[in-house]
Amino acid sequence: MTKRILHVVTNVSHYDDPTGHQTGLWLSELAHAWEVFAERGYEQKIVSPHGGAVPLEPRSLKFPNYDKVARAWHNDPAKMALLENTLSPDELDAADFDAIYYTGGHAVMYDFPDNDGLQRLTREIWERGGVVSSVCHGYCGLLNVKLTDGSLLVDGRRLTGFAWQEEVLARVDKLVPYNAEEMMKERGALYEKAKLPFVSYAVIDGNLVTGQNPGSAKETAEKVVQTLGA
Repeated sequence: MTKRILHVVTNVSHYDDPTGHQTGLWLSELAHAWEVFAERGYEQKIVSPHGGAVPLEPRSLKFPNYDKVARAWHNDPAKMALLENTLSPDELDAADFDAIYYTGGHAVMYDFPDNDGLQRLTREIWERGGVVSSVCHGYCGLLNVKLTDGSLLVDGRRLTGFAWQEEVLARVDKLVPYNAEEMMKERGALYEKAKLPFVSYAVIDGNLVTGQNPGSAKETAEKVVQTLGA
């Protein structure tokens, strides 16, 4: 039976600070995962917190982040059209998906953590035995997800995501609204990271699959496939 993946992307286009710096979806994090899932014939849909258009993070369209996979997506009108009219959570039934995959970009720090619709989909997919996954800042979407019994999904579970050290090295530590790594630890998550910044690193803990940074998207998607058993 064909597996079904729900990709989560952002609607936010700017940092919420006086500089007005642009942000948005980190394109390669979607493109690399999409390619992995497409090669296996999975059905894929895209949801955003409010539905509609998805802005792209300008830095994700520059070398080295703008690799051949990201470039192929960016140059494909049909693929780009998918980002012009994304679905909203209220339009979706969690029972239609085997896995949810949260993409990143600093923008998601604003619109992922407290979106009730995304939390509903994540909780229901998880409690049905589906896979919950994220890459880079996508793990911000998991910060506040509570299960039916009131416990936090991430409490006591091994995971990874964009490290504070990487925020500093990327020179955005003064722009971001909070320290996601620290907030994950405060919620009881067993946070892990690679020994070196910006190298591919992904963690599997049962049906939770997470990747550390943009370079981890392919590995994360491959581990989702592994976890799905197909």
